[in-house]
Amino acid sequence: MAPSLENYALRQRRFAPLNPALAESSDAPRLKGIVFDVDGTLCLPQNYMFTEMRKALGIDKKVDILHHIRDLPTAAERTAAAEKIKAIEREAMRHQQPQPGLVDLMDYLQSRGLLRALCTRNFEAPVRHLLQNHLPAHVFLPIITRETPGLLPKPDPAGILHIAREWGLDNRAENLIMVGDSIDDMTAGHTAGAATVLLVNEHNSHLKDHAHTDLYIDRLDELIDILENGFVGHQGGGKTPTSDREG
Repeated sequence: MAPSLENYALRQRRFAPLNPALAESSDAPRLKGIVFDVDGTLCLPQNYMFTEMRKALGIDKKVDILHHIRDLPTAAERTAAAEKIKAIEREAMRHQQPQPGLVDLMDYLQSRGLLRALCTRNFEAPVRHLLQNHLPAHVFLPIITRETPGLLPKPDPAGILHIAREWGLDNRAENLIMVGDSIDDMTAGHTAGAATVLLVNEHNSHLKDHAHTDLYIDRLDELIDILENGFVGHQGGGKTPTSDREG
C-alpha cells in the first residue's frame, strides 16, 4: 500500500544544473535519473482507449480499470477481463505517435549520462512497440509495467521505489524526477519522494496546480533547458488535491 500522503511535506524541489560548468557553483542535490510514464507522455495521448476499456468491462468512469480487474472474484474472470483491455491496447499501439521533442530530450539525457526508466500502467507489448519504432537507440532500465511481479501499479509508489533501489539509491526516490501526464503519475512520484513534472495536454491542465505537481511543461524538449540550468519546482502548499484519474 502507498504510504500516507501526510508523511510527505510539500516543499520546493531543486536539482543542480546538468551543465557541469553551472553545477560546480550549485548547492542543490544532484539529479540521478528520470522515470517516464509511457502513454500520453512518450507518445501522444490515446484517451479513447479508456472509454473503450470501460465499455468492454461494463464499468463507469469512476471505477479504476486495473482495480476492477484485480478485484474480480475468480482467476478466469480476471484473465478474461485482462485480455479484453489488452486487445484494445494492441489495436491502439498501431497508431502510436511520438510526443513532440521526444527524441531531442532523450538524446540530451543520454549525452549527460542520466539514467532513464519507465513506469507505466500499460502492459509490455505497447511499450516495446514504442521503443522499437521511435527510440531504438535509447535504453530504459528497468521497465515497470502493470504486470511486473510483486509491484502494485501507479498511483502506488512501489514501481518508482523499485527503480530507485535498482539504481543503487538509498534515499528513496529523492534524487529522481517522475515525468507523466496523469494524477497517478504525480501521486506515485510524490509519495515515492521524487520531484514530478506534468506534461500538459487538453485533458489534464487542471493538474498544473495540484499539490503533487512540482513543475509542468507543454513539450518534452522544454526539459532540456530546465535541466541544463537547474530544476526548480514550485514551493508547494495551499493547493487542493484532486482525485480523478484515467486508466
